[in-house]
Formats: sequence, structure tokens, C-alpha cells
Amino acid sequence: MRATMPANHDDEAQLAADAARGDTRAFDWLVLMHEARVRSFLARVVGRADAEDVAQEAFVKAWLALPRRRPEARFEPWLLAIAWNVALDFLKRTRRAAARDRAWHAVSEVEDPPAGTARIEVERALARLSVDERAALVLTEGHGWSQSEAAGILDMPLGTLKSAALRAKRKVLAAIDGESA
Repeated sequence: MRATMPANHDDEAQLAADAARGDTRAFDWLVLMHEARVRSFLARVVGRADAEDVAQEAFVKAWLALPRRRPEARFEPWLLAIAWNVALDFLKRTRRAAARDRAWHAVSEVEDPPAGTARIEVERALARLSVDERAALVLTEGHGWSQSEAAGILDMPLGTLKSAALRAKRKVLAAIDGESA
């Protein structure tokens, strides 16, 4: 007999409460409910190649933090905030490692190959944004979060989030149109 996934947020709140008490099956359901959006968000923040590892780390940190989670808080924004912080830590480590590698090997940068499809153009444009701009744009435009929800997820003042999302949108559109942003 196969169990069915809970369908609404009330069930999600109960699952989160059960998981906070150590119920691993409840946490498994929560992961199943949210993993696609978490991985999609992270793929655009840290890159597709590293999104899986960063997501795994985020889920582990979420499991460990569940007992300290405010029960009235919605689960997905709480989880995305953890994923965001794990991504920031990952990017800091990656930048430090890359800087060491460049200094060690004195590698020169190679130009990007010519653009192909629109999707590749968008991915390249996103990759050129700052991490804050990219996260703000992905959450608001790509994942449909309101600006205030995205600001909460990123622990960023609302005005800063709005500016970052607008700046990011302009840069991406300019890059796609072939202009310099």
C-alpha cells in the first residue's frame, strides 16, 4: 500500500510539526513537496552542476533546524531561506577556491562562446548578475513569490529587494537584446 502526499498547507503544517518531533517520514514528505522548487532556485543561484549538492546540504540543515522553527511560519519560505544561506556559504567557498586556483595557476579567462538559444542567453545573463540580483529575480519572476515574500526569504529589506529585482530584470533584458548593461 502506497501512502499519498498531503495536499494542503494544513497538512504541511502538521508534517512540519511531526518532523520537528523527529518523524523522518514526515520530513521525507516535506522534502518531496519542496525539492523541485528548492533545486530550481539553487540551480540559478549556484549553477546546475552544484545545485544538487547545495540542496542536499540545505535539507540536512533544515532537518537539524526544525526543532527551532517557529510553528506559525510557512514551511517553504523558511526552507528557501535556509537554502539561500547555504548557497551564499557555498559561493563564498567557491570564490575563495577559485581565487586560490587563479593565483596558483595564473589562468587567463576565456571568452564565452557565441550565443545559441534564448534559454542559453537567459542562463548567461543570469550568470552575470550578482548573487543578490539573481536570487531576487529568480524568486520574484521565476518562482512567483511576491516581493515581500522574497525579501523575507533572502533576509533583505523590501526596498533593497525591489531595487535588486528591477536592476536584474533590466540587465537580463539588455543582455538578451545584445546591449551592455
